Amino acid sequence: MKTPSLLIAGAGPVGVVAALAAAQAGFDVQLVDAATEIDTNPRAATTHPSTLEMIARVGLIERFTREGLVARDFQFWDRTKHEKIATFDHSVLKDDTAFPYVVQTEQHKLARMGVEKLEEMGVSVRFGTAVTDLAQDADGVTVQLETAGETAPQRFDWVIGADGGRSTVRKLLDIEFEGFTWPERFVVLTVLDDFEAMMGCCYRNYLAAPDEWANLFKVAGNDYQGRWRAVFPTGVDETDETALSDEVAQTRLHRVHPQGRDYNIVHRNIYRVHQRVAASFRKGRVLLAGDAAHVNNPIGGLGLNFGIHDAMHAIDALKTVTMEGADDALLDQYAERRRLLNVEFVQEQTVANKKRLEEKDPAARQAALDNLRDMAADPVRARQFLLRSSLINSVRKAQGLQ
Repeated sequence: MKTPSLLIAGAGPVGVVAALAAAQAGFDVQLVDAATEIDTNPRAATTHPSTLEMIARVGLIERFTREGLVARDFQFWDRTKHEKIATFDHSVLKDDTAFPYVVQTEQHKLARMGVEKLEEMGVSVRFGTAVTDLAQDADGVTVQLETAGETAPQRFDWVIGADGGRSTVRKLLDIEFEGFTWPERFVVLTVLDDFEAMMGCCYRNYLAAPDEWANLFKVAGNDYQGRWRAVFPTGVDETDETALSDEVAQTRLHRVHPQGRDYNIVHRNIYRVHQRVAASFRKGRVLLAGDAAHVNNPIGGLGLNFGIHDAMHAIDALKTVTMEGADDALLDQYAERRRLLNVEFVQEQTVANKKRLEEKDPAARQAALDNLRDMAADPVRARQFLLRSSLINSVRKAQGLQ
């Protein structure tokens, strides 16, 4: 039996995990990325219990945990009062998962350690190599790959597009990216100041306020000395230059927690935020996964996690079809189920998360905060909330267990 060949476009964490799972399953894998190196800009860092199980499956969990921070709790705060509202403790999931906690590891670290493991396995990983075109027939996909200005065709049995929100693969397939873009942008300020020491907060915090919500997260940093990311919405008419200026950045940070000196800002970034889902996650012998298939606001840390779930489910489906003789209708089930689950567990939830933090109506705002407080105090309700927020329910539904 011929070993099935697979091209994965995109060497971010979703593509890397897909490549690892595919190589371990026995595929002849190539992983390519148009960029010349791994993107180290601050992006996703929160990895939920359901995803930790998958990272363990591809053999990275020990290093992944070692290079990050274990966070058992996360908290909601009323920013207007500088008051802690609720703490949710993942330990209530101890009977539901082997990992009843979150690990805060920056996504570029996951990509890097995955690439290193792939290279140790002898898998071809090519940076600076872009997919420029593809054509498929009943037997495979011919992909045009450009490296250093030279383009050459290569033939694969299957292709996975995990090449980000601006996915070339998705565009070549002419698949609509349905949804909308939020009018405000999100600004991320990374500081060396210790919010845990200053505020008594934990490593993951959501601060609700009708005028300007905020999120606070601790990550290890490349030096493993620890740093904090603060995320804020910009004004709709606020320019990028204004939002990233020292004066406005310091003002935003001091409104979270005033201190008698400037914050030590070591990185700042601003980006547009979308809620979009591809009209289909499959066209013929090409599947989409991760941001190529769906994007969302980062409140709740669901996008990357769901993308890694895409990767694992895609490889499982491809293995069952190509190596176990299942009908390729199973790949349609992958596409349909992943899309429906993204709408239900990611799009709806992240929109609701944002609305809860920015609620302006006093009565609705108070009711939402009271509900969080009561839920955190009730172990049964807290567990149900965490099963959903950690995507365990999503995985169970994908497996037909719910």
